[in-house]
Amino acid sequence: MRRHSTTQRLPHEHFASVEAGQLLPAPTAPYDIPLWCDPKVGRDHLAQVATALYSLPTVWIGKRLQARADRSLVRFYFRHELIKTHPRQARGKRSIDPMDFPDEKRPYAMRDLDYLRRQASECGEAVGRYAGALLEGPLPWTRMRRVYALLRLVRRYGEARVDATCATALAHAMLNIKRLETMLKNPEPPAPTAPARALPPARYLRDPCQYVLRSLEAEDPHPPLALPIGEEPQGEIR
Repeated sequence: MRRHSTTQRLPHEHFASVEAGQLLPAPTAPYDIPLWCDPKVGRDHLAQVATALYSLPTVWIGKRLQARADRSLVRFYFRHELIKTHPRQARGKRSIDPMDFPDEKRPYAMRDLDYLRRQASECGEAVGRYAGALLEGPLPWTRMRRVYALLRLVRRYGEARVDATCATALAHAMLNIKRLETMLKNPEPPAPTAPARALPPARYLRDPCQYVLRSLEAEDPHPPLALPIGEEPQGEIR
């Protein structure tokens, strides 16, 4: 109740008239103790905090940052400067910001199946139908790598060749990228344009029966007997 030397007022009166109205209400929840860690941004633009993944821009790939995680937010700092904020995720979950990825990688990071279908259709009508058949099923994002491999084959062998091979594969209900690549590596030989010309027979070609030697036994069933030395044959000699 003494009078303050600076304000010339009683501290109790000054608190009641000035300071009490500026105070926030007393907290009802326990204090949120934050978690601090130093995650490193991987090549996939993701950093791990408390077994959850959070995306960051390309410029931070390979760098180690400071992260502060509380109940609601995860804040990333670089040299004590705030660079990114994400909502807190549960263990095993992820928070992805599409703007953290370059334009050419954003569809793959966001699992954009429609983008893959459009990209395959631009390479040919049969290629688009083949990619659509590959992505059919209850879990299409598990087969996205097959479409990536199909697009690589288009870049390697050309759109026309892959489109024709995909049409053949669809006609036989063959949906295997490895076998499709084998078909592209070993194309079928082209069909002959004209029938083969028959060569004329040789000029001096003879009938095979002319080369058969006749046996004497076949002509004479009783051949002459051999005569002793010194005797002359009697009668006609065959």
